[in-house]
Amino acid sequence: MITQLTKTRLIALSALLEIIVLAGCAQTPPTAHLDEGNPPPLQTVTQANAAKAMGELGLKYIMGIDGFPKDEAKANELFIIAANQGDAGAQNSLGVTYSKGEGVDKNDAKALDWYQKSAAQGFAKAQYNLGLMYVNGQGVVKNDAKALEWFQKAATQGYAKAQYNLGLMYVNGQGVVKNDAKALEWFQKAAAQGDANAQSNLGAMYRNGEGVSKNDAKALEWLQKAAAQGEANAQYNLGSIYYLGQGVVKNDAKAFEWFQKATAQGDAMAQTNLGGMYYTGQGVLKNKDKAIDLFNKAADQGDKSAKKILAYLYDNGHASEDTVVSDDKTRQLTSRPSGKRAKNQPQEQSK
Repeated sequence: MITQLTKTRLIALSALLEIIVLAGCAQTPPTAHLDEGNPPPLQTVTQANAAKAMGELGLKYIMGIDGFPKDEAKANELFIIAANQGDAGAQNSLGVTYSKGEGVDKNDAKALDWYQKSAAQGFAKAQYNLGLMYVNGQGVVKNDAKALEWFQKAATQGYAKAQYNLGLMYVNGQGVVKNDAKALEWFQKAAAQGDANAQSNLGAMYRNGEGVSKNDAKALEWLQKAAAQGEANAQYNLGSIYYLGQGVVKNDAKAFEWFQKATAQGDAMAQTNLGGMYYTGQGVLKNKDKAIDLFNKAADQGDKSAKKILAYLYDNGHASEDTVVSDDKTRQLTSRPSGKRAKNQPQEQSK
């Protein structure tokens, strides 16, 4: 019987054999001559292939995938060897482990150094990660202009996370003059690659008519794509759309469903609106205790509407189950016709 340990060793041996095969497959270019004056670049080619294979093996260990046990120490050993041999992917991965303290002591200065080495070779993930370091002021003085520069480099290579963050920079006027049209352009590129946050923001921009003509059908399309991936802001916005009947037939049951999904992820605005539906019995049986609990949760997160509702209820002695408050008043306080965007810089560093 093959034990798990034996299986792991066999997998590791297979990976090492792959490195050897890669080295053996390197061929001498036709223009090279086998003499001392012009030696073939075989050693350089095989070393690069071996370094790349070691870096990829390190990723399997750091993530515990493809049958490999999660082993941060082993992963970092491989990353260090490959990174020192100049492999851009391993240099980026080593930057991530130092940034997060995975198997090594957290060290932002070392993370920055390895990201810079990798980014200088044009590695898109490292360029993106370097942008994050500058925008967050992590291991370096916060510099939005530098962040924009590195996001731009990664985005032009088609890296979706960088395209999304670049869109945020333009929509917020961060390190650049605010430009909704430019933001829309980058969100579209990232959304087309399936980035849920970009899809959510694209839907909100179509809904609000920001950087583009207002288009309820397009808003619904992109919000549904993002919500299906579990993006809480899109789930909230879909709830709001169905609650208000904006571009769709008003549907309280659908509104309740989407507010509930967003609430489960801790979205404060969804908590407030779901509380309003419980309080008024809209799309669900009335439950004022449940409503007040949701208002309190939203208020604890700083939601202004929830605070206003609670203040109104307590000021008028309507904070208990058996009291009555104007349903119209509660609906007025909870309705939000405009779409909100996804949170800023949501995506973590990429290995």
